Amino acid sequence: MRVPRTFVFVDLSGFTNYTAAFGDDAAGRILSAFRTIVRSVASERGVRIAKWLGDGCMIVSVNQRDAIAFVLELEQRAADICNPLTVRAGLATGHALLFEGDDYIGSAVNMAARLCDHAKNVEVLMPAMHLERLPDGVTTLPFGEIELRGFPGPINVVELNGVPRPAEVEADAADLWTRTPFI
Repeated sequence: MRVPRTFVFVDLSGFTNYTAAFGDDAAGRILSAFRTIVRSVASERGVRIAKWLGDGCMIVSVNQRDAIAFVLELEQRAADICNPLTVRAGLATGHALLFEGDDYIGSAVNMAARLCDHAKNVEVLMPAMHLERLPDGVTTLPFGEIELRGFPGPINVVELNGVPRPAEVEADAADLWTRTPFI
């Protein structure tokens, strides 16, 4: 079954070097703190953690605005707690094949992963052509055209910035059940 979703790949930038410099125990503490923040923000923003990927994760959302708000809020909260590491991310929206009930396959999934790989430090990248409506408090900056492995031709990309409104202001509590990624 093909379903419309927004996919977010998030990575702790500099994790490998941090582990080499400070050891597994220190890296484990930061990773534990990062995962705690991810769980908290995902719960507040109505997005689902599809899977953990070492020092990163894959997020799935039925609503693009929730996904954007999630990643920018995560970036903001992680800035102090995960210091000196930073959060980088890639987002893409499109139809994907829901595979075996708990995984997704498709070009939007691959594009989000490639954009995360391309992002540096605190960049949150997204294809300009996928952009729908931004959450209040969020803006875009032109990033330019980039080549992504596995995609034909350059892709026009924007960088997402800003501080999204708090979840309780953005969401209508009576409408929350319709935003769950489990529908």
